[in-house]
Amino acid sequence: MYNHVFNTFHTRQAPGTAYQQSGPPYPPTTASLGGLPTKDVDIPISSVFLVLFLLGAVGHMTIFITNLRRKHKFILSGLIFGFCMTRITAQIMRIVWACHPRSINVAIAASVFTAAGVLLLFVCNLLFAQRIFKAMHPRSGWNPFFRHTFTALYVLIVVTLAMLITSVIQSSFTLNTNTKRIDRDILLYGQTLFAIVSFLPIPIVVIGLLLPRKTHVEKFGHGRWRHKIWILLTASAILCLGASFRAGTNYAGGKRPITNPAGYQSKACFYIFNYAIEIVVVYFYLFLRIDKRFWVPNKSHGPGDYSKQELATIQQDGHAESSMELTEAEGE
Repeated sequence: MYNHVFNTFHTRQAPGTAYQQSGPPYPPTTASLGGLPTKDVDIPISSVFLVLFLLGAVGHMTIFITNLRRKHKFILSGLIFGFCMTRITAQIMRIVWACHPRSINVAIAASVFTAAGVLLLFVCNLLFAQRIFKAMHPRSGWNPFFRHTFTALYVLIVVTLAMLITSVIQSSFTLNTNTKRIDRDILLYGQTLFAIVSFLPIPIVVIGLLLPRKTHVEKFGHGRWRHKIWILLTASAILCLGASFRAGTNYAGGKRPITNPAGYQSKACFYIFNYAIEIVVVYFYLFLRIDKRFWVPNKSHGPGDYSKQELATIQQDGHAESSMELTEAEGE
């Protein structure tokens, strides 16, 4: 992902096209994941992904609004909607870039949107992992140290993203080799951190399963408990595959000359390990109704809150009816 940002941000030179430029931003010297977009290849593919993300955005926002009308608050549906919107913007910018390959501003925008969006899915999975761990180990999960640790991690993610965007821009406007080395080190650090973040929900859940429990699991939402665990582990593994591949391509091929890109830097790899795996997770969460499975009572702030029954008034077809949102009592 950030290999694409760092290098394609510079990649303005198509085969057989020379750029006569005496000042910044400077032309690229290294190959990048996906390379320069072209009309015949990238516009059709990006158009398909644009439609898919648009439908995903509509689906998650519809669920979000419907739930709000029923007093069923699930903010993470809105978070996934926001992710889909960043991906729609990324597809639009890549199409525009393919039509105007010499536009540096478009290249910058396309690269930044490609890089930043997936972090919303990483955060979503971390929040799910927190809920599962708190349900299995209420005393430890609700401990202030556990909460503050995750808060610090979210701050680190935001700061790292800002560092990466800054290094991308800076590397395009300098010829100083030491500055470029520092920018590349920041890039590798950011890619490594985000690959780790994408993987974190897996060990969090596994550790929660292995640690001896002193209380019963405070099950929340609808559906079997084991299904929640497998849903999160599957989505995390898929996203971790993409993040690890993107980091690996920069470690392995980040210094390859632009005239000799590796096979793993092809357009096919770019679309598969960026957008294809993400759209799988978006629809995976949509069809499996995570808004029901991972919902917890509002204002939960301590042990026992997840297992509480919440009385809600649901408006449906103009008729008010009272219903109890019960925590699913099925076994693991």
